[in-house]
Amino acid sequence: EIPPKSLQDPGNVLKQGYLEKRSREHSFFGSEWQKRWCVLDRKTFYYYANERSKQPKGNFSIEHYNARLALHLRKDSRKKCCFELICPGKRTYEFTAPSPAEAEDWVDQIQFLLKDLSSLTIPCDEEDEEELYNDVDSSDSVNTSSHNTTLNQEESNVEMEEDDIYEVLPGDVQRDYANYYQGAWDCSGEHPDELSFHRGDLIYILSK
Repeated sequence: EIPPKSLQDPGNVLKQGYLEKRSREHSFFGSEWQKRWCVLDRKTFYYYANERSKQPKGNFSIEHYNARLALHLRKDSRKKCCFELICPGKRTYEFTAPSPAEAEDWVDQIQFLLKDLSSLTIPCDEEDEEELYNDVDSSDSVNTSSHNTTLNQEESNVEMEEDDIYEVLPGDVQRDYANYYQGAWDCSGEHPDELSFHRGDLIYILSK
């Protein structure tokens, strides 16, 4: 739950003003729309009983919400003043602004903040991770001798853990590079059926 926010400490307030908030549970004698002093900062929407209130009656994070005009909320002359904040799986918040222009401004401000929030999250693309590894030219066939010199130079400063005998050489999955390994150091087999190789040799595993 978002900590209460005092009006005496506005912080990064981007917009504030009176709105009519639609009550989720209104009685027969109670009003469906209640006047609230609303405050919008960079991540949170607060609503107070009035502008002199010290603590909000409620608040919610606008992240993952979408703000839009909602003319269907009212049947009277103020239907063009309505807007709503919706999010799948969460409560919908419905408001009426003093004028259509104010309603549009609230929507614009919230949508601007939502774009700013989404830009802070940078997706991790698999292609970005592949840039950390050596590119293997997909147009050429695998040539062990031609790769040895390049790989030896690039691996000269790499510290290998004691138990790591091989290093996986990443590449194009379509070319089955997942089964190619590069020798981290020289290794001599003790028996005729054991593999011997030198540091930098490229090894293709036929069967695991």
